Amino acid sequence: MATILPVLDKYPQIGEDTFIAPNCTLVGDVQIGAHCSIWFNAVVRGDVNYIKVGDYSNIQDNVTIHGTYQKNGTDIGNYVNIGHNAIVHGCVIHDHVLIGMGAIVMDKAIIESNVIIAAGAVVLENTHCEGGYLYAGVPAKKIKPLSEEQLNLLQKLPHNYVLYSSWFKEGE
Repeated sequence: MATILPVLDKYPQIGEDTFIAPNCTLVGDVQIGAHCSIWFNAVVRGDVNYIKVGDYSNIQDNVTIHGTYQKNGTDIGNYVNIGHNAIVHGCVIHDHVLIGMGAIVMDKAIIESNVIIAAGAVVLENTHCEGGYLYAGVPAKKIKPLSEEQLNLLQKLPHNYVLYSSWFKEGE
């Protein structure tokens, strides 16, 4: 069973038709939208600041989402894909974004809509990632405009995760 705990009388809120893996952790001031999925071993820790996740977003295996005490909450938009082992901390991620596997997005970073953060990239504090581009590297830099294929992926991938999560709901 998932660990879902209040912190200082703030209890995680979970939208309709959202898959919560049995071993993930949601604590404190967390709002998860509708049609989302929070996968195995993910930790969404709203203990020191809030975390908001929009609709149709997926938080994949081993992801950590957190904020900074009295400074930065974490805002994640709609149709966002956060890949396995990523860390998202005290930042703003707009709609239709892919955060690649093992990427790190630090405090006060802003990721505009229609952005791909490559696997393993490190988006440093206060970085502003312009919409329509691929960012990669350590530290992450603007590499190139997204192709039509990549833009289509940003539209399709969240719906794939709705399908994948439905496989786990069939037995409920």
